[in-house]
Amino acid sequence: MRKKIFSVIMAVATACAANAQSGTNSPYSQYGLGVLSDQSQGFNRGMNGLAIGLRQSNVVNMLNPASYSCVDSLTMIFDVGLSGQVTNFKEGGRKINANNSDFEYAVASFRIMPRMGVSFGIVPFTNVGYSYYSTAKVGNSTTTSTETHSGSGGTHQVYLGVGWNVFKGLSIGVNGSYLWGSYDRTLTISSNDVYVNTVTKNYSASIQSYKVDFGIQYEQPLGKKDIVTLGATYSLGHSLNADPTLTTTNINSQTGVSTSNEQTVYDALSLPHSYAVGISWSHNKQYTVGIDYSLQQWGKLDYPQLNPATGDYRLESGLLSDRHKVTVGGEWVPNWQSRKFYNRVHYRLGASFNTPYFKVNGNDGPKEISVSAGFGIPITNNWNHGSILNISGQWVKASAKDLITENTFRINIGITFNERWFNKWKVN
Repeated sequence: MRKKIFSVIMAVATACAANAQSGTNSPYSQYGLGVLSDQSQGFNRGMNGLAIGLRQSNVVNMLNPASYSCVDSLTMIFDVGLSGQVTNFKEGGRKINANNSDFEYAVASFRIMPRMGVSFGIVPFTNVGYSYYSTAKVGNSTTTSTETHSGSGGTHQVYLGVGWNVFKGLSIGVNGSYLWGSYDRTLTISSNDVYVNTVTKNYSASIQSYKVDFGIQYEQPLGKKDIVTLGATYSLGHSLNADPTLTTTNINSQTGVSTSNEQTVYDALSLPHSYAVGISWSHNKQYTVGIDYSLQQWGKLDYPQLNPATGDYRLESGLLSDRHKVTVGGEWVPNWQSRKFYNRVHYRLGASFNTPYFKVNGNDGPKEISVSAGFGIPITNNWNHGSILNISGQWVKASAKDLITENTFRINIGITFNERWFNKWKVN
């Protein structure tokens, strides 16, 4: 048993060493901390990330740590996932496609004592990745100016959580996480005129901090076959103790001599206070439907920006906005006890709408709408009937007036290993 637990811990550690994160080519990842990950797992990606009010004994739901208390006492659950996506970028009459494929997450959960379960794993938190340029003529001359934008990086989250069933119906939980990562964003302004210098601005920061998330769930039976679950979470907002730096390099196009200037804004990055509530209804382990709402208070935070009038790199207000998100989703299992394969398949649907947490040139960034559908396919062997192959497809559209429109189609694949490690065998 110890060897098996150690093997799972080592697998998660290996994933950590790989700096797992979802890839992105979005130019919107140049704002704030980057593109935010939804942090969902294979079982709920087909429901578009529905999680706050979900309470199931055979999955790892890290988005509400109170759910760990219902994990089956006989099993060790281990869930890993990856994704591939195609994104179409559209601006005016121009279109371009970009592809990504990445390892997504690795999480695990098991019961440590009656009414108490634990979970640990690695999930992405933010992602930065883009590369594009624009060229324009200077006045009526033949001189052109080219701006080249590029960026990479992101932040990752390793967590350890515990969920406790306080009394019948009520559970609470907490995730404690180590948050780390970095971003590197570069803007280069060049010209075809040899008398015009090339200017490069490099924005960078390194993050090493913590994250704490609290959760609560309450189950209320409605008769013998129906259960309603209410859930809520709170994430602590705090400073990340990071010192973003702007390095400006000026290269003389004639002599090749360069000069540089560095400006640092100390303790300039923060996480917002975040809240979420959700409710789900389950009927006879056959139907499950639910709705989530979340609020991230980014609008109360300042963010470092170069002031073009003074040339100072400093904290500015009004660059970020509160982020609201609504998700609805559901799952249908025709008959989980049936011997027929297709009756034990999990069929899932979901949809979401969310507002941006950043502004572009003083205006709100793109709003997102997304829909998803997926399957949970049982994996059967001689000893186990609980493992599931989760496959889902998701379409996401991010758009705003006079900004780039993104259409992303994403395929998610995850495997939930549900092994009866803690089963006591009896020999007659």
